[in-house]
Amino acid sequence: MKKQQGGFTLVEIAIVLVIIGLLLGGVLKGQELINSAKVKNLANDFRTIPTFVFAYQDKFRALPGDDRAALGHVNATANGDGDGRIEGAWNTAVANNACGTESCNFWQHVRLANLAAGTTVFNADYLPRNAEGGAMGITGEPPVAAWPGNFFVCSSGIQGRFVRQLDIMTDDGNSTTGNVRAICLGECAQVAQGGAVPNNLTTAEDANLYTVCSSN
Repeated sequence: MKKQQGGFTLVEIAIVLVIIGLLLGGVLKGQELINSAKVKNLANDFRTIPTFVFAYQDKFRALPGDDRAALGHVNATANGDGDGRIEGAWNTAVANNACGTESCNFWQHVRLANLAAGTTVFNADYLPRNAEGGAMGITGEPPVAAWPGNFFVCSSGIQGRFVRQLDIMTDDGNSTTGNVRAICLGECAQVAQGGAVPNNLTTAEDANLYTVCSSN
């Protein structure tokens, strides 16, 4: 007698496909939630750092980093020149256990004033990091030419897909205009280094890394 060959029925196959679809949907939804949380964290950085400036100004009538009396106000390591602008590149690094610019001293001033968390010692952990691990900073000098603003908050190492979501969430949805812009500082291939603004980002640039700056 010939043995009957076993196999899956159409119902069983359909059930398996439904389960696979549910698992894939769950994975995609989970990734979407993770990405959304990253964008919200990045957006929060751009909203929070200006509050440090305004709170410090309200308390001491001076800009943090630029405060000419910071030694007396918060027992800082160095005073600023008091010219009303936070001078120096936003991403000025700590060198030889010292800060050489007002933009770097900014973080010590706001931390000593109990406005922001973080170390006040000039070491490898001194400069803050964003949710993607990129550097964050502030400057009174426009990252690109002819961009008006009292000061600019910048954050680096942000993927193009997050830049687009961030701009939609906080600005005009165009990464070349408005208060929030994508900047190329040797991180993307479209343009040369030096603070140039790339074309308005599309899905084609989702994997590229950019510095994003916000004018205030």
